[in-house]
Amino acid sequence: MHQRNLVETLLEGVLFKSRWLLAPFYLGLVLSLLLLLSAFLAELLHAMPQLFDLAHIDPEEVILAVLSLIDLSLAGNLVVIVIFSGYENFVSKINTENAEDRPSWMGTLDFSGLKMKLIGSIVAISAISLLRAFMTLSDSNAPLDERKMYWMLILHLTFVGSGLMFAAMDYIGNRAEKPQEH
Repeated sequence: MHQRNLVETLLEGVLFKSRWLLAPFYLGLVLSLLLLLSAFLAELLHAMPQLFDLAHIDPEEVILAVLSLIDLSLAGNLVVIVIFSGYENFVSKINTENAEDRPSWMGTLDFSGLKMKLIGSIVAISAISLLRAFMTLSDSNAPLDERKMYWMLILHLTFVGSGLMFAAMDYIGNRAEKPQEH
């Protein structure tokens, strides 16, 4: 049996406790949720005058405003997923004392699952941004920026391709870990 010396014990203790250096990152992400909330409220307040001007309401502008709100809420969801999963996977378990409103995925999402949720959220956010950009094409006052549209589409397809590659790698990795039945 391996005899542990004092240096090894101390080094491993420091390495193990160093995970707490990540905690300020997660607190910073909580503050970023406040930034997203303020952007959400600003977008909502910007769209509110249309609610009271029913005679001149523009359905496309309403859809664009709603897409912006959905985009911001997806970004907020993404931050919460990263905070909870990252903290629980890399720092410490969150003790919610069996709270009934504890998210069902909390504590069960491993790094692979976190990666898939992240890429899925990024693809959804990208798709909404792309849809919003396409919807502005019908506005006759707005000039068409073909280069911007081209790069938005390329970026979205890159996110989709990355998501498919991550899913394929997880599938292959999971198959390799399972014993083969003959």
